[in-house]
Amino acid sequence: MEQLPVFYNLKGRKVVITGGGTVAARRTEISLRSGGQVTVFAETLGDEFIELQGRADFAHEARPAELDDVTDAAMAFGASEDEAIDGALYELTRAAGVPANIADVPEQCDFIMASIVDRSPLVIAVSSSGTAPILARMIRARLETMLPASYGRLAEFAGQFRDLVSEKLESGVGRRKFWERAIYGPTADLVLAGDEERAEEQLRSELDAVLKEEQGQPMGQVFLVGAGPGDPDLLTFRALRLMQLADVVVHDRLIGEGVLNLVRRDAERVYVGKRPRDHTLPQEEISQLLVRLAKEGKRVLRLKGGDPFIFGRGGEEIETLAAEGVPFQVVPGITAASGCASYAGIPLTHRDHAQSCVFVTAHGRDGVIDLDWKSLLRPRQTVAIYMGLTSLDRVAGEFIARGADASLPAAVIDNGTRVNQQVVAGTLGTIASDAAAAELKGPALVVIGSVVSLHEKLQWFEGERSAPNLAERSISTELLI
Repeated sequence: MEQLPVFYNLKGRKVVITGGGTVAARRTEISLRSGGQVTVFAETLGDEFIELQGRADFAHEARPAELDDVTDAAMAFGASEDEAIDGALYELTRAAGVPANIADVPEQCDFIMASIVDRSPLVIAVSSSGTAPILARMIRARLETMLPASYGRLAEFAGQFRDLVSEKLESGVGRRKFWERAIYGPTADLVLAGDEERAEEQLRSELDAVLKEEQGQPMGQVFLVGAGPGDPDLLTFRALRLMQLADVVVHDRLIGEGVLNLVRRDAERVYVGKRPRDHTLPQEEISQLLVRLAKEGKRVLRLKGGDPFIFGRGGEEIETLAAEGVPFQVVPGITAASGCASYAGIPLTHRDHAQSCVFVTAHGRDGVIDLDWKSLLRPRQTVAIYMGLTSLDRVAGEFIARGADASLPAAVIDNGTRVNQQVVAGTLGTIASDAAAAELKGPALVVIGSVVSLHEKLQWFEGERSAPNLAERSISTELLI
């Protein structure tokens, strides 16, 4: 983040603007809407200023600005689009210590004018730090279509009850939970429908309910959420909503920063990741941790890579939760076989290659491989092997020893769907040495079957060569939270 986004209080403060054209008019309008006392310095004012003249908070001076004019100003805008005039204003602001924004001159901007979505008192500002203003405007336009005008009314309604809620609920956690219940629940629906009388009744009812809960033994709940194979854009809408509700997130090694950055900022984070033969916490302790946190009244986000029910041990965790009487819900995610194969251009099934697909893991109890080799060796079938990188030589050897053709196509997809994705394609006879030569580190998915032969023709995702910054790739996802 190159600049600090802030909302600056201009009420009653002096704002200096140079220029009488369209750019200056836009700066004047936004400053007046923010409560500023605006003085515009220009020989003449264009037609866009007609409706502004005569206002008590607006003044026009048909002369250049001087140092006394700028002194004690909250900010200044150079908007004449004349390099000499705006440059002179900038020099005055340097002498007076006043922040300035000179239109279209980034090196003379102490702050950037963001693209604004105005649902007052709810306001959203989007900025690209001046690097891509068209992109910022595009995102603002998307937000405009997503956010009803009535959201401003909802913000005003909530503001009317802040003091009451603060008086009734002393705990900051309790207040936050109440407001989340109100904003996500029927209270907000009634406000947005225009029925504020019933909305107030509902809000007071929910406030009473939260008070009773605080007086008793709290019980939280656990959200078991599949985060997909890595690309934040592959999260489900439901996963994103729950990620914003959680008090604490318990996450695995496979959860990247691009996904974790979408979790509520003030949520506590607990890392319980596992590597082969290096478990931060045994599975039983992870399950008990979830129980303990929920019984403390917390909403716990158990964030797992891929899908929690496909080699994610999610079933074991919710068995423990159910036995302990802890409420939970499960959100599926895109499993690694589906996501990684798609990003590698390897269809798991194909009319000309495979009419079935089998998911297996190369890790059994105590690390011993115990696979149903007979079922895996069926013709016209794709085999997707999870956690198979460290035992790839043995797995490939077992396939060949049991009758598989050593020339059968095989691939390893390393860090699938992420910007550092790498695909190594070969055959059963060569794939282990090919992967070792590529120094793959994992996480990785192994795909065996003739569908791998389609990789070169169908690959479309090129990772770092085509993907922008992860934060930018996740723009559309973040807007939906």
